[in-house]
Amino acid sequence: MSKLHGKVAVITGGGTGIGLATARRFVEEGAYVFIVGRRQAELEKARALIGKNVTIVQGDVTNFDDLDRLAKIVAAEKGGVDIIFTSAGLVEQQTIDTATPEHFDKTFNLNARAVFFTIQKLLPLMTNGGSIVLVASAMHYLGIPGHSAYAATKAAVRSFSRTWAAELKGRGIRVNTLSAGVTETPMLSGQDDTMREMYIAMTPMGRIGLPEEMASAALFLASSESSFSTGTDLVVDGGIVEL
Repeated sequence: MSKLHGKVAVITGGGTGIGLATARRFVEEGAYVFIVGRRQAELEKARALIGKNVTIVQGDVTNFDDLDRLAKIVAAEKGGVDIIFTSAGLVEQQTIDTATPEHFDKTFNLNARAVFFTIQKLLPLMTNGGSIVLVASAMHYLGIPGHSAYAATKAAVRSFSRTWAAELKGRGIRVNTLSAGVTETPMLSGQDDTMREMYIAMTPMGRIGLPEEMASAALFLASSESSFSTGTDLVVDGGIVEL
């Protein structure tokens, strides 16, 4: 039997990158997925690519009204959710001497605040024994110039998983983080060649990770394959943190 047979999953940032690769993998493993994103055109492309067992929800996860609407759609169509995978995020590089309040607030609103309230809004729909997977980043272990706000948001996400694992243990809900390394996503395509080369040089495996590799890790954390894991951080980064 497939690893997610009959499960319902909500994936934020599901129109592209790691979110899309994870949505495809979850459906292949028997799940029904709701993918959330801001850009309708990207969501339509994602739905066509996935092909079945998918509902697209256009919305901004930093907006409370959109989160409420998402919860209503999930409740109306499926009645509940078994898996939440928070993949929506952004990277903007600014050093401490040039960073603006707008940069700081934009980064924290999407990468941390939206994660917090996405879980809060969907939690009443979540089945006992469900799985929450929060996408963090290997950068929260490191000190890379220009990534102060970004790395701090991912450290916050890591902290969320520890606290929520303790708070939700009575319902059997597992909460884990996936700390991804540098991955071939639309966010990376916006970086200049110098930054890309720096990332590759930092990675002991000598390459950028693939969204499908992150999706495999997400499947492990979402499924019963990781049934004795909660509050943990699975680092999938080509060795940046450990070597």
